[in-house]
This record gives sequence, C-alpha cells and structure tokens, in this order.
Amino acid sequence: MAPKGGTWLLLLILACAALAMPPNGMHGNNADFKDIAKKLMMKCQKKGYPVPTMGLLKTAVSNSDLPVEDRNADQSNTLLFTFKHVLNLVTGGKKQISPGQRPLDVSDIMPNKMWNSSMLVAMIKGMRNSSESFACYMQAFMAPLSWATVCAQTGDNVESNDYDTLLSAAKTMLQDIPSTTINLPTKLKRQKLKDMMNMLQEVYDLMSNGQRTQVVNWAKEQITQNNFNCTMSRPSKSRSMAMDRCQRSLEWLDSDALDMMGPYISRLTPEDVDSSPKEKLCEFFHSAKLKSSIKRAKKMQPSLSKKILQRIQECDSQKEFSVNVDRLGLLACYLDAPELTPDFSRKLLPQLDNCSNPTSRTLKKRLVKSVMSSSNISQALQELGTSITLLPLKQFAAILSNNAKELLINENIRWTKTQLRLLVKKVLSNKTCNEVSSEDLWGLQSVQEGLSSCVLKNVKPQEILSNTKALKNITKRMRKGQLKAMMQGLRKKVDPSELVQKLPGRLLRSISINSLDKANITSLDQVESKTWTRPQAAYLAKKMHKLKQLKYRRLHSIWQGITCKMIDEVADDDAKDMADAITENPQWLSKVQAGCAARKLFSTLEKNSTDYFKTITEEELKNIPTSLFIHLQHQKVKDLPDSVCPVFLDKMETANLSSLSPSAPSRLALIRKALSCLTNGTDLSGLTTEDVSRLGPLLCEMPPSKLRLMAPDVLNSSLQVIASCQHIPPRHREDLMQLVNQNFGSPSDWSAETMELLGPLVLLDDNATSALPNKPWMKDVLYFLKSRLPQVSDLLNKKLFELTTTTSNSARKKRSVNSKGNGNCSARTERSSDGRSATEITEALIEELGENNVFWTKEQLDMISKDTFLASVEKLGEISEYSANQLAVLSQKVTEAFGSVSEMDDRVVMQLGCLSQGFSTSDLEKLPFSLDSLEDIARCGWNELQLESVWKAFAKRSSLTAQQLDAADMVALNRFICGLNSSELGQLNVDAFKDAVGSMDGIQCSLKDVQQLKTLAVSAFGDPSTWTEAQVSDLDNIVAGLNTNELASLDPPVFSFLSETCIPLFSPQHFAALSGIQLAALGPDNAAMVTSEQRAVLTKDQLAALNKAMTGSQDEQQRSSQSGAPSLSVEGISACLKPLLFLLMGFLLL
Repeated sequence: MAPKGGTWLLLLILACAALAMPPNGMHGNNADFKDIAKKLMMKCQKKGYPVPTMGLLKTAVSNSDLPVEDRNADQSNTLLFTFKHVLNLVTGGKKQISPGQRPLDVSDIMPNKMWNSSMLVAMIKGMRNSSESFACYMQAFMAPLSWATVCAQTGDNVESNDYDTLLSAAKTMLQDIPSTTINLPTKLKRQKLKDMMNMLQEVYDLMSNGQRTQVVNWAKEQITQNNFNCTMSRPSKSRSMAMDRCQRSLEWLDSDALDMMGPYISRLTPEDVDSSPKEKLCEFFHSAKLKSSIKRAKKMQPSLSKKILQRIQECDSQKEFSVNVDRLGLLACYLDAPELTPDFSRKLLPQLDNCSNPTSRTLKKRLVKSVMSSSNISQALQELGTSITLLPLKQFAAILSNNAKELLINENIRWTKTQLRLLVKKVLSNKTCNEVSSEDLWGLQSVQEGLSSCVLKNVKPQEILSNTKALKNITKRMRKGQLKAMMQGLRKKVDPSELVQKLPGRLLRSISINSLDKANITSLDQVESKTWTRPQAAYLAKKMHKLKQLKYRRLHSIWQGITCKMIDEVADDDAKDMADAITENPQWLSKVQAGCAARKLFSTLEKNSTDYFKTITEEELKNIPTSLFIHLQHQKVKDLPDSVCPVFLDKMETANLSSLSPSAPSRLALIRKALSCLTNGTDLSGLTTEDVSRLGPLLCEMPPSKLRLMAPDVLNSSLQVIASCQHIPPRHREDLMQLVNQNFGSPSDWSAETMELLGPLVLLDDNATSALPNKPWMKDVLYFLKSRLPQVSDLLNKKLFELTTTTSNSARKKRSVNSKGNGNCSARTERSSDGRSATEITEALIEELGENNVFWTKEQLDMISKDTFLASVEKLGEISEYSANQLAVLSQKVTEAFGSVSEMDDRVVMQLGCLSQGFSTSDLEKLPFSLDSLEDIARCGWNELQLESVWKAFAKRSSLTAQQLDAADMVALNRFICGLNSSELGQLNVDAFKDAVGSMDGIQCSLKDVQQLKTLAVSAFGDPSTWTEAQVSDLDNIVAGLNTNELASLDPPVFSFLSETCIPLFSPQHFAALSGIQLAALGPDNAAMVTSEQRAVLTKDQLAALNKAMTGSQDEQQRSSQSGAPSLSVEGISACLKPLLFLLMGFLLL
C-alpha cells in the first residue's frame, strides 16, 4: 500500500533540496536533473508501466496529515508541475506552460543546504511499498537527487543504513549514465568508501572501460588519502597540493583495498599489482576472492594478467600451486604449463572456458589429452565439459557410441561439422525425414546446425508452434537454408498471419515479403514488438503508412523501412514527437534516414524564425535529440551562440557520430565549435584532460595539427583516448603516427603496457605494423588488440603468423629439453634446401593459427604429414582465400589422406570445406555434395567453371532439376545457383524464387548470370520501374543485372535501400544512365562504394550529385570557398594535393 499522499508531497519538496548543491554534486557533465529523470522515466514506459496520474499527489495537498507549518503551497505547486513536466517530456504531450508557471530549476530550489537527508531516505523507503509502476516513475525522479546527495556529502552526517539506501536509489541513474565520465564524491571516509565501492561493483557490467578506469583511479586516491595521508594526484599549476605525493613503493593495495576493488581489479596497472603486500595478495588468491573478482571482467590486458599471475605463483611451491590452480580464473589464459599431470589438467581445464587467446586453445588440447590418459569414458563426460569437442575423432566416436543423449545436454558446446553430423545420425538412427517427431527435434536443440533440410521440411506445424521457447532455442544457430526449410514445413498447414504472430526470433525474420503480403496485417499491434529485417521493415513501413498507423514511438525495428518521403510528410506538430522516437531507436536508422529526420525537425523549428539557431536558447538546444543535432548544417553550427556552449558540450560528450557521413562538413564544424566553447578565446595549450573529455567522439576527428597545440600531458592522454576510437579519418593517420613517435618513442622500444594503450594507432600504419619486433609478449598483446579493432588488416594477420610460428619454435625447443624428446604436438624445426630453418606444420600450430594458416607457402604446406592433415582438415577447410598454388598442394594432401575423389563420401566432403576448391572441374563433378554441405562452402572463392561443376554434381546426386528446386533449396544453394546454365535459370520456379531471394545473402554471379536472374526477378516482381524499397532490398546484388533503361527507371527513393555490395557491380556504362536525383538518393554508405571506373564516366553534374550523397547533404551545395568546409572529395584527391589540403584544413581550423 502506498504511503499517504501528504507524506509523499512533503518528502518530494524536502528531497528537492538536494538539487541546491554545488555543480560538483550533480552528474559529471552537469546535466539538468530533469533530463536524467526523463531518460529514466522512458525506461519505465518501455517496460509497459502506465504513466502515473497526478491524482495521488493532488489529493495529498488537501488530505495531508502533516503539520500545517510543514506545508508550502508554492513549492507544492512547482514540484507538482515539475513532475508533470518531466512526464510530459516522456509522453510527448504538448501542454503549454501557463504565464508565471515553469518547471523547477536547480537555481530556483532552496538555495540553503540546511535540509535533512533522512526525509529523502524516508521517501525512497516509501517507494518500495507503492505499486511497481508508480515506484518506477518516482524512483526515476528521485535517482538524480540521491546521487547529488551522496556526491555532496562526506557521509559523516548520514547514518550508515541511510547512506546505503541513498546509494541503492542512486544506482538507477548510474546504470544509464549518458556521459563518458562519472562525477564521484571528492572525499569519503573509510566505511562510506566501502559502501560506495560495493554499489559501484554492482554496476560494473554497465560501465565503459573508461568509466571503470576512472573509478579505479578515484578509489586509489580515496584509499591513499584515508589510510596513508598522501595523494596519488600529480601537482597542477591550477591547484596547490594539500598533501604530499605518495611514494611509488607505497603498498596501498591491501586486503581491504582488494575487496573494495572487486571486478575493478581488471583495470589496475601492473605497477598497482606491485603495490600489494605479498601476504595480502596471496591470502586474496587462496580465498578464491581473486577468481570471483575478475570473473566479471571477461577480458583483461595481457600485461596485467601476467603480472598478477607472476605474483601469485610466488605464493606457493610448485606442488601447492598445482593444488590451487582451480582458483586462477581468467589468469589461466596466460599460464605456461610445460608439465601436465591428469589431476592438474582436470583442475586447469575449466579455467580456460572463457579464454579467447589462440594459445589457450592449444593448451586445452594438451589438457584434454592429459585428462583422457587416466579417465574412462563416463568420467570424461563430466571432466571435459565444452572441451570435449577437442577430442580426436576416434575417441569422440567411442564416447558417442553409448552416450549420445548425454552429449546433447550441454547447449553451450559448439561442435565441429563432423561431430554434428555424427551426433544427429546417432540420435535419429535410421529414421526417415518424415518420421522425426517434435520430441526428437527438441532433444536435438544443442546440435541444431546438424539437422538436415529434409528433416526440417517435414516438421509437424502444430506440435512445433505450441512450444515457442523451444522453437526459439532450436533455431538460434541455424543456417538460413535450414530456417527456410523449417518455414516451408510450417507453411504447409499454417496461415501466414498465424506464423507472423507465433514465430520467434530468427525464424520470423526468414518470412519472405511475399508471405508477409498474405498475412492479413491490418494493425501496428500485430507487428510492433518484433525484430524485422530491413526488407521486411520496408514492407511493413509502407503498409502502416497506407493504413495511417505510423505511430513513431511504437515502430521499433520498423524504423529501418521508413523513407524520407514518409518523414517529409510528418506534420509540423508531430516533428518533435518523431524526433524523440528516433532517440529511442537510433540503432535502426541509416545515415540517410537520420539526415532526413534532422532536416524535417530543423525546417519545422525554423518556420517561426529563420535565425532560430543563431538565437537558440539552452533549453531549446536540450530539446533537440543529439542524434539529429549532429546533422545541423555546418554554417548553422558555426553560428550557434556562445550562451549554449554548456549544453552543446554535453551533447558532444555523449554523441554517436556513426549516423553522420564521414565526409559531412558538419563534422569539422562541430569540432571547431567545441574547441571554441572549451577555449573561450584562449589557445589550446590551456586545455586540461577534463576539458578534452568533453569532446567525446569529436576527439577522434581532431586534426593532428590541433593536437600538437595541447600541453604535453594533455596530448599524451588524448592520444591514448584516440587509440580506442572506432573511426579515425584516414587523412589524419600518418600525422597521428608522427605524434605518437614524437611523444612515446618508437614502437619497437615500447613496453607491453604502452603497446596495449597505443597499439591500435600503430596498427593503422602498415609500415609500423610490419616493423614490430618479435618480443616475448608481442603476440599476446596483438591478439588482444585484434579483438578490439573494428577492422583487421592483412598485415596484422601476417605479423601474427610470423610471431606465432617463431614463438612455436622457441616453445618447442624449451619443451623438448624439458620432456627429453617425449613428443608433444608442437612444431619441429628442420633445415630447408637453402639451409634456413623451416617450421614443420603441426596440429597444434594449425589450431592456434586459425585463419592465418593462409600464409603458409606451398612448400611448407607440402611438409604436412598425413596424420597431422587428417587431424586438422576441418580447420584448414575453414579458410576461403587460399591461392591456386596452395590449393594444388592441399588437394594432393586430400587424396593422400582420403583416397581418390570417387572414394570420398559426403562425410569427407563436409570435412573438406573450402579445400574442395583445389579439385579439377571433372573431379568436382564426382564429389557427393549434399545441400547442407553446399550452404557451408558457398562463401569459398569459387570460379565460374567450378560453380557449374558443383551444381552438376549436386543435381546428379539429388536427382533434382532446376525446375524442381523449392525456396529452401535455392537458399541452401546460395552462390551455387550461379552454376545453372541460362536455360536452367529460366526454368526456376518464380514463386519459389520470390520466397527464397530475401535469404540468399547477396549472391555474386557473373554478369551474364545476374542478368538472367534479373529476368527472373522481373517475372516475380514486375517491371523495375514499379519495384519498391522492400523488393530492391530483398533482391540485393541481383539489381546489378538491370540494363541501362531499367536502371534509369528505378524510383529514386529505392536507391538508399540498395545493398552496398551491389553498387560496385553495376557496369560503368549502365551506372552513367543514372540521373542526378537518383545519384543523390544513394546516401553516404552507397555513394562511398562507387568505383573509380564508375566515377570516370559521370558528368560534372552527376559527380556533384554523387558528392551530395557522399556528404549526406540533400538541400545544400557545399561552398568550401565561402564556408571554410573541407573539400567534399578529400579522400579521392590525388596524393600530390594531400599535403596542401591538410595545410589548408589546419589553417581553416585556426
């Protein structure tokens, strides 16, 4: 039962005293509490909680049992209005503010700080007794106040239990911090520090790495001040030091500090670990607290992991360490274990489950072998866990013979293709496809990828659809061909409208546009809560638009299909509501859609005043969603008044620039405005690290010429932040590398810790990557960095190959000495014909290298032994980019291992994967390809003749003609459909093609075949001039088969729905037929895919339109001579002009 309304009202009034704190007391970027409350309330709304009425609080005013002297009518009315105002922001209401009435503001509320925090605590406790929905909204309103309180107090005047209550309430806010930093209390006493750290541990998973590092540094400072009366802070010109600096040898990381850090231990530095007394660290390790603390980290820097591992190995003798090895957790990923005993291996093996470094997988294989040396089969099932997949095939088959059902229990096991096939075959025994029941299917959930299309086409619809949870689980890892096969089975007896309502997840997304059209969708209610593909969303958006049911806040994934025309038709009164809805679903919008939505909002705002952005207020700027504001024209960004700088910087700190074209002039304009706001007319040398953090992702775009002007310590910290950027303009990279070398020295001289911090910048430079030295730690650090990179270069992979093969030799020699030649699966070194040492390829080395096995020479591949090849064939078959010379050698290895092509069965073909590319076309026609095996190898680098041979082999084995192929067959064939001749392509069933094409993953055929498939598409969808956004998106690369007239007839709005891979496939002469309107409609991502050959045939006007698409600008031509914006084609300017452009850019930024 909710507390009485009068109590609520008084508590709300008194609680708002928390807002009368210094700016330091609020969120790190001084965000208005109403903005934070709004964001938190929107979460309540998304949970489906009804927006509370104000009836309870209004009743409280007249029915309050509080003393009259405690009531304040003015404050009551203001607070009621403020709460309602925030709710209005959430719901999109348009209630106008009456004269003399406005929302509560920080500067308005109780300027004195004489208030009782116990009242705030009483309110928080009261919320727990109210209804769940009402409490959610009230907690959203109170969370910023609670955080302000704990940040402004040292905690001395707050009872311990009350302090915990405040922290609990504030946690709601910390779970959704919009800033890159957190504002933390300046000073906390020991017990309150423990309470604070306990709460911060609870939100660890939701924080960014930068925020976690900030918490660690803050906690270190609090600990050293409280316990040692010294500071870790560096002296600053702007402040005097009230405490002495701590000595570097200070052992501050004691038991209490370790407990407080918890998962934040993963953000310590190796130097911090050395600050822990040996006995305290050992005690922490032996108690298993270390393992539980780092478990949530999921990934740790190699240098830190190795330092902690080194320290705890000093705690025990080798024998004692073996006993405690099960307490290592993530640290086990970097353990060097030369000698393995079965008992040691059993304890260590589970510790490696969460390791991602390749060397850990090699160690796993050794551990599995060690465990199996003293275990029977029943023990192995319990002891190996997910590592059972590493067993040799012979041992696996032995376990499978009597334990198939037990093996299916663990759904986390990722079986190999051969293991999947054996498991499914064993469980289903000799059942035919139509004899498999739904119970059989549910029992095979963990091996779903091994189910044949034949089985899935024969599912029993009503039995399957009655268990939605199991259906979602069994389809989560299926291939698209399997999904389409199951869909086909369900469609036999179930109406499409029922499927739309009942199908979960990935299966729902395999429904074709053709089936959606038959699903009798008449309301947004039927489709709003589901996740759709882009073609499906385009169909549904058009459908809802026609039905006049485009409710922006309910569209969710359907936003993908909204066109600029639909956005332009939004009524001016609804533009703000649409913009707010976009902020709730930014992940679904393309650059084109975001740009159109921004222009619609801006044009609406400017209807009342053409100088709207020149005179904009802070409140007005707050109301513009950041995801749209970044699209403001560069000239208007420049004209923003200085008075909005605080709000502008708040927006930039949390901005996501991914919806903005890399070539957009507004990027540079935003940087210039941000710097102007930060410097306030002074030079950049006065900026602090805190100032620079306000730039957010704009720092990633900062020209190196500007970075050079910063103070040395600020520059160094800025470079470390830039190293974690997901996108750095290519034109900046060379100069950035010079800055790195000047400030940190040559990468060849770096420590592991420096490489972990700055390595991503080095890896942008091919020469620097190639020159990296072979240091003992280099391989582990590069693998760690690779997992964080948005793109991985071939040179980095080549460097990892060199480091791995070199390290393998060294490790082999070491183990060889230790084991006195007792053969481990390691690389052996021999002399090649020219006298140089050559690495023999072994099973362990192949396993560790993974995709980098592509770098072996044909001579090295020829050295693989038959046993090693048999053990590693699936791993080698995963690589799709072998050269012809490599394939020639590997195909010989295949015949040596498995016999002639005519002797190979479908099990062998499944194992070979991409290695089958090495066979001649005549041999390919003899291989027993199944539909399921073809879907796996469609990604391999087949040539046109090979595609024809594989199709012939499959058609012969399956006795299927082109005319008989159904939708599931076409999807599974994927690229191999290009192997059909012109006559066969013309025989494909049109209805089956309509159902299949959306799931065929952008097949790439020869121009002749694409044109033939285009003819089929015309038969299926009509004349290209009538094709919709949904159809164009569904057809994918097949659109490239259109001739000049057909391409020119396409409706301009569909061009932003073309796939990026389709653009380079258009022949230049056909591409030249596009109008300026069509080219401008391509959007930034598609325009970036236009080839130099295609550009070469365009006229001046066409190039201007293409450049407009590149920048995402639809309503303004770029005038670099007038505005100072960078050239639209900077990336395409010839090398000789680049230095001049960089110089000009730097000059314009001054």
